Formats: sequence, structure tokens, C-alpha cells
Amino acid sequence: MFISAMKVVIPAAGLGIRFLPATKAQPKEMLPVVDKPAIQYVVEEAVASGMTDIIIITGRGKRAIEDHFDKSYELEHKLRESGNSEALREVQKIASMADIFYIRQKEQLGLGHAILCAKKHIGNEPFAVMLGDDIVVSDRPCIGQLIEVYENMGASVVGVEQVPRARIQRYGVIKGRRVKDDVYKVEDLVEKPSPEEAPSDLAIIGRYVLSPDIFGFLEKIGPGKGGEYQLTDAMRLMCRRKGLFGLKFKGKRFDIGSKADWVKATIALSMERKDIAEELGSPAEWLKRN
Repeated sequence: MFISAMKVVIPAAGLGIRFLPATKAQPKEMLPVVDKPAIQYVVEEAVASGMTDIIIITGRGKRAIEDHFDKSYELEHKLRESGNSEALREVQKIASMADIFYIRQKEQLGLGHAILCAKKHIGNEPFAVMLGDDIVVSDRPCIGQLIEVYENMGASVVGVEQVPRARIQRYGVIKGRRVKDDVYKVEDLVEKPSPEEAPSDLAIIGRYVLSPDIFGFLEKIGPGKGGEYQLTDAMRLMCRRKGLFGLKFKGKRFDIGSKADWVKATIALSMERKDIAEELGSPAEWLKRN
């Protein structure tokens, strides 16, 4: 297991429009995948990589995230009284797994702006960014793989994966050359290109390890289209002046912002649970039966 004391920023201020009406009154990050909210998988990945100093960027209507990672005296008392020690251990673990700090993004000004909100807390140190829309199932934590590349290459690194050309317009896409194994030197980035304009089929996913230089580039670009600070624009400057790498990570990613992938993640992660898998059986057979 790769260990690092690096801080991590988890932007969680989005409105969750793609999941309406479910997200009308609850944060999209709290949508359950099996029996855990999506954001808990992300925090657990960070903790498994040795990161216990976590900054969550929130906004209005996100109080449920804070409550989830807080201590619940009433619930713990009830579980203790009822003798449900397994559930008691689970809720206590959630509240103690990391030091979590909350910063409110007062305006919806994009991912770049959300990261800028953490500047004072990060200081002059490299840090990780993990998006709550992405759950990555892997033998080695995905963000830990990126941290290792950062320390070996001495420059910022983003997680990338091959995506079908028909879906490429959903992502930021890198133009790069392979330098070793699954590591690419990024020469340029294009935000949501058409299949014809895409420089490759390597799309950026919600895992980044960034040097503190990114804050200067974010401030330099200012707000762009729609009044938002685009992280991709800042990383384009970074790759030209400071260097940037892409890692084709090992693992299976689920885009929880997509309803279809949310269903796939729920089925796939259920199959890894003995208490559920036996009753569910083969997903294909279950779907036929029901």
C-alpha cells in the first residue's frame, strides 16, 4: 500500500442536475451505492492511500455530507443499547476515519474555482483532487497510483482512461506521448472535443495530483465560458510551463454522475459482497428473472 501525508480536496458543491429529482433535496454525493453514499467510497480511497487530511468543498444544501462524517451520539447510543455491535463499529469508523474540513463555495463558478477555495488550507504543498462523481475499484487505490507517479516524475499528474470515441465529448482529453509503462507526457488538453477533433481517446477522469502552481494558473486564466474557472484551461498552461503527466491507472471506474453507471456500480459492488451476492446470484440471471 502506498502511503502519503498529502492533503486531498473533494469538490462537492455541484447541484446534481443530471440526477434530478433524486437530488432536489439531497446532495448527489450522498446517493447510495449499495449501502454507502458515493462520497464515502472516495474518502475511503483517500484514506487507503494514507491521506487523512481531507477538505470537502460544499455549498448550500450539502449539510447531509457533514452530518454523515460526524459523530452521531443518539444513533450510537441506540445501537449500543440494542446490542448491534457490528453496525455500531461501522458508524464509529465513518466518524473517525479522517480529519475532514469543510469550505463553502458561495457561488457555482466551476471546478477550478472550487479548487481555488482550498488555496489557503493547502498552502505551498502538492495535493490531490478527487471528484465525487467517480468511484474507482482497484487492487491499489487509484489516487495512490497517481501519487507514486508524481513523486517519481516530479510534476503534476492526472488520471486518464481510454473511452469510446462516441463518448469522448463528455471529457477533457489529453494529447500526449507515452514515456514509460502507462505514463504519458501531456502536450495539450482539449475540453469536450468532438470525436473528430479529439487528439486521442485518453480522457481525464476525476483523479488529480497537483503542484501548488495550479493556483497561480487558475488565477491567471480567470473566469471563462459561463463565468466559470475551467481547471482544464489552467492545466493547459501548467503542461506548457511546468509539465504535466497522465497515468492510465489500473482499475475499473464508474461515473456516478451517469444514471446507467450508477446502476452498474451498484450491481458490480453488490456482487463483491457475500451477504448480497449469494441472494442476487448472477446479475444476468437476476435481470432475466425480474
